[in-house]
Amino acid sequence: MARIDALLGSHAPLLPVSVRGPLRRAAGLTQRQVASVIGVQPLAVKRWEAGSVEPRPGERRTAYSRLLQGLAHQHPEVLSTFEA
Repeated sequence: MARIDALLGSHAPLLPVSVRGPLRRAAGLTQRQVASVIGVQPLAVKRWEAGSVEPRPGERRTAYSRLLQGLAHQHPEVLSTFEA
């Protein structure tokens, strides 16, 4: 089961690029803070938010996906702004 969970987690769905930065900012977080928690350089977060690069499958992608989902739950107004 652990191997199946690893495969499922490695392809963690990400929220659209258009809401990644706004969600982070709504929470009052910097790219440096997000990068530190996930274990990447701030430039990686900048690129993920810009959509020029996507996180590779694995723990970091899963962590970033979980963070975005949590921020979306805390700040639903950000998502509703971009749905219109």
